[in-house]
Amino acid sequence: MIRVGIDIGGTFTDLVYFDEASKEFAVVKVSTTPKKPDIGALNAIKIAGIDLGKVHMLVHATTLGTNMFLGQEGLNPPKIALITTKGFKDVIEIGRQRRSDLYNLFFEKPKPIVPRRDRYEVEERINANGEVITPLNEEELRKIAKEIRKRGYEIVVIAFLHSYRNPIHEIKAKEILLKECPGVEVVTSHEIDPEYKEYERTSTTIVNAFLKPMMSKYLKDLLTTLRRNGFKGKFFVMQSSGGISTIEYAVKKPAAFVESGPAAGAIAVAYYSKITGDSNVIGFDMGGTTAKASTVVNHEPMITTEYEIGGRIHAGRIVKGSGYPVRFPFIDLAEVSAGGGTIAWIDEGGALRVGPVSAGSDPGPVCYGKGNTKPTITDANLVLGRLGEELGGGVLKLRRDLAVEAIAKLADELGMGLEETAFGIIRLANTVMAKALRIVTVERGYDPRDFTMFVFGGAGGLHGIELAEDLNVRSVLIPQHAGVFSALGLLLSDYRVDRVKSLLKSAEDVDEEEIERIYDGLIESAVRDVAIENADLKVVRQVDMRYKGQAYEITVPWLGVEGSVNAFHEKHEALYGFRSDDAVEIVNLRVTVIGVVPKPEIKAEEMKEHSPKPDCYRDVYFDTWMRTPIYKRKKLKAGARIDGPAVIEDYDTTIVIPPDYTAFVDSYRNVRILSSNQFLDYSDF
Repeated sequence: MIRVGIDIGGTFTDLVYFDEASKEFAVVKVSTTPKKPDIGALNAIKIAGIDLGKVHMLVHATTLGTNMFLGQEGLNPPKIALITTKGFKDVIEIGRQRRSDLYNLFFEKPKPIVPRRDRYEVEERINANGEVITPLNEEELRKIAKEIRKRGYEIVVIAFLHSYRNPIHEIKAKEILLKECPGVEVVTSHEIDPEYKEYERTSTTIVNAFLKPMMSKYLKDLLTTLRRNGFKGKFFVMQSSGGISTIEYAVKKPAAFVESGPAAGAIAVAYYSKITGDSNVIGFDMGGTTAKASTVVNHEPMITTEYEIGGRIHAGRIVKGSGYPVRFPFIDLAEVSAGGGTIAWIDEGGALRVGPVSAGSDPGPVCYGKGNTKPTITDANLVLGRLGEELGGGVLKLRRDLAVEAIAKLADELGMGLEETAFGIIRLANTVMAKALRIVTVERGYDPRDFTMFVFGGAGGLHGIELAEDLNVRSVLIPQHAGVFSALGLLLSDYRVDRVKSLLKSAEDVDEEEIERIYDGLIESAVRDVAIENADLKVVRQVDMRYKGQAYEITVPWLGVEGSVNAFHEKHEALYGFRSDDAVEIVNLRVTVIGVVPKPEIKAEEMKEHSPKPDCYRDVYFDTWMRTPIYKRKKLKAGARIDGPAVIEDYDTTIVIPPDYTAFVDSYRNVRILSSNQFLDYSDF
């Protein structure tokens, strides 16, 4: 029996499969087919030679949701109508006061997903305590239903004021619309996001409706194709929270899946951190289009509960107010436009710049020989000898002559030398990526010197050591299968269901028995949705808290009222540098039910310290050209020790070890790298 993980990224589609009989992993990396991503997935399956009839579990991650908001061709949005409480149809346009461009006099907010002509109001009102003030005007709603039929809407979103507290009017309105408008999909806000704050709740529900038809068609078409090719196993989809789910859940709440690929990478980091004994880890994932950073503390990835889909990214941060708010659990990531295919260029002032535009997989970097003439980070690494002239074990031949020609043109415009320009591209890219790493550490209240950095992604090993040096990170680990590590994370993920309920009470006034009853109800609801038969269940209870008067909350474990309040004070001080004597409010109660999936066995080997022989030598640039030994990773056994400068080449990634650094291969074939003055003994790790 075989397990398969497929991660479709912006440049490459990665596949990892695990044979449960032989206990062996195998990997395949192919170019993504942007307009029809399922073709790339099927190509990977064919190249891997997988008999789909023997696959009992396939887990998939996709960026399709994000691509919809970025305007990818061939993705057509549905026609949506919004029905809301009378007087509140402009909530999604008013939004919040925050501006993404504070000093831009011509700033415009993101265009509403549902134009004003497609928004309808109905007379009804429920107050913040859940009491009905004005009954639902059913006659008025039926008139709106006629208009919906007339104008041919595909989906209707219902978002009434305070429905998180009492959804009775949304439930009734849905019943009427389903009867009056056969064939029309009806989505209610209390089913998608039962939390207070009407703007965020309405936005989350609309984003789900916007993505639903496309995600439904894509996943069902992919599953149909797999079935036709003999697949009879279970099909799961990765959530942005780091858990897997069924297609049915993905179709119901597609906004929970927009960052599924990067989330899988963070899960792989968390899993491997337990194996290696590194409790605090920075995950650094550099692919072909972007670089992502995450934080794992005590073997658990950091989670955030709000995200802006389609938002603009600046220095690794989503610029608040530039996108559409979505409230689901997301692994806390910082992302920058600095992948291997990111293009280097000269601005109007004559300065060298890197990004944000990427060459993607088609045409890709100049050295791919597919017609691109704009130099990329990959081209710079190739010119400097850091990257060899073939990838994927010779599947992809790289044209160094084309890369030299492209960077030479840039160098002439800058009045610089070839090596100086290429090295400048690398250093600029590192500066951009270092910002993302600081966001998930320093800005979250963590000292990067207390962390190990796990480096992965196809381009991660080329830059990881220099980034770690910039942050004073003591140890860098490049795991086995680093170039497809996110796809591997798909096979290491558990089933996950999240539930939330708003409470909005002062911590001094709450009844713990009432809270326990609410938690019991949330747990019961979540357990019903766990689709793994005979799974061991793990329940996590959390609470969102804030000081009275604050607009945003901090999530802490539920430890009883007193325990959670103390945890809130400590976390608030760690994040913001102070704690207050103000009253603490409990805003939301959260439950996560995890269905534990049996994990593939990661085999350990006996370590015998030795110094392997290089496979060859080539000149590599480290501030100056140096004759550098080249090693093939598949030949390196546990216990191998390599002193820099050196380059280790693998099927899916390349590792650059600068001078004054030492690497060794641990019992799991991970490559751990430290500065030479830090390297002590194998027993330290």
